[in-house]
Amino acid sequence: MGRLGEQLVAFFVDNTLPPGAIATAGPLGLAWAWAWLSLAGWLNVRRGWRTGYTRKVFHLAVFTTAAGLQATLGTPHVCLFAGMAMLVVGASVLRGDGDLRFEALAREADAPHRALYVVVPTVATALGGLFANVLFGPAALAGYLVAGLGDAVGEPVGTRWGRHRYRVPSRRAVAATRSLEGSAAVLVVSALACAAALLLSPDLEAGARALWIVPAVALASAAVEAVSPHGWDNATMQLVPAGLVSALVAGA
Repeated sequence: MGRLGEQLVAFFVDNTLPPGAIATAGPLGLAWAWAWLSLAGWLNVRRGWRTGYTRKVFHLAVFTTAAGLQATLGTPHVCLFAGMAMLVVGASVLRGDGDLRFEALAREADAPHRALYVVVPTVATALGGLFANVLFGPAALAGYLVAGLGDAVGEPVGTRWGRHRYRVPSRRAVAATRSLEGSAAVLVVSALACAAALLLSPDLEAGARALWIVPAVALASAAVEAVSPHGWDNATMQLVPAGLVSALVAGA
């Protein structure tokens, strides 16, 4: 087993809650994720909100919950909540077309691969969070906030105001685009999210005194969001900010 494998094993050993805590916190996390996805589905199916908006309602809820848990209760609770959120999403995918919660997440433009592009971002979110924690420790908080807030605004802004569109890598059957307007929103909000991470975490306080870190991370985050393959930006938008914050804070 290589060094990374050993780090992964150690991470899961160190961040698995005892059975009693799982029995208490697990159902709460499951109910919280289910409630937010149900709200997003209701907004989509009953109120006519576009999927570009409703999928980000759930996206924002998941990432901000993870950030809050990381800052207060620690990584073990983030891991448990992530597992519960994945169960909720998995159940919606199994139910498929017409399910309230599935319709909140599955873009019409992704047909005939709507389910695939619900599963891929979910897996990308889990992998991004896992490796951000294993590789960059406390700086994973910056990844949560940049992905949760910065990435969250790109699609809704692009859906509403996007006029200058560009293609991103995707399956041949799915024509995926983003917009310059959405990317500009990612840049601005990523800067705010990065600043919040530096201010919230005592482990990153050195970065709060180096103001140049915020624009550097924001620019890199907007750039990586612009070129990430369709469905995988939930991973890249955690790993790049977390990695940069870790490196730049160490050098501050």
